[in-house]
Amino acid sequence: MSQVQIVEVSPRDGLQNESRLVSTADKAALVRRCLDAGARRVEVTAFAHPDRVPQMADAEAVMAEVRDDPRLRSIGLVLNRRGLERAIAAGCDEVTVVVVVSDGLALRNQGVDTAGQVAAWQAMADDARAAGLATTVILAAAFGCPFDGEVPTARVLEVARGVLEGGPDELAIADTIGVGVPQQVRSIVSGLRALDARLPLRAHFHNTRNTGYANALAAVEAGVSVLDASAGGIGGCPFAPGATGNIATEDLLYLLHRSGHETGLDAACLAATGTWVSGLLGLPQAPAQLGRAGLFPHP
Repeated sequence: MSQVQIVEVSPRDGLQNESRLVSTADKAALVRRCLDAGARRVEVTAFAHPDRVPQMADAEAVMAEVRDDPRLRSIGLVLNRRGLERAIAAGCDEVTVVVVVSDGLALRNQGVDTAGQVAAWQAMADDARAAGLATTVILAAAFGCPFDGEVPTARVLEVARGVLEGGPDELAIADTIGVGVPQQVRSIVSGLRALDARLPLRAHFHNTRNTGYANALAAVEAGVSVLDASAGGIGGCPFAPGATGNIATEDLLYLLHRSGHETGLDAACLAATGTWVSGLLGLPQAPAQLGRAGLFPHP
């Protein structure tokens, strides 16, 4: 079996777009439930302006609740130097730095165009490493933009070249609005491999148009070793209209395990967590399917 690492993003990307605020205690409980299910890399929070992303206003408090858990490798999402400084002070193990490859979403998401975001990453890279943080740069809107439309693979690779100059430990591609298809996945991954054959690649998919799971499997088959997923399938981007539908961790685990890949996570445990967190958010049911359909063969 091949090993696929899962980054659990429900505490950040799962919650950030929800109107019902979740308490700090419940966010910490969500992180711990994910750890109980076998997750180790967890995107705990985002260090964003609370007026822009109210769900993440208690970022430091959540980190204080969970950072001493020896099972956890905590990830903080950052958009700029101020976010990096907060992540360092909060005790994160890793940071994921966002670079949006389309200017339309870049300006709405961070108020800076793509070139400015690449420059900001390059300026932050040494400081992050000096603080002992592992670094991932995520290329957001790599498959399409709600404002600029199609995003050619050539554009993604052009932005990636600038990002690679900063020496990230990992490079991620994100289908922020869930428009990608497997052919795009293969094209982008092949292009990134040509730029750097050894750098670990990570992928973040949304299932907005029911292509997220096909894209995840295509990414693994193309050589991506790390996938993001959100318990229950909750989440989306507050700055991209219609960007709902993170792929659900439990449904992804079912797909990967039945396809011969190992993750080290417990799908049934994640399904229970997906149902639990959906209840916290007042959803009639989790977007994920496994919690309703159950495993096969039935235990």
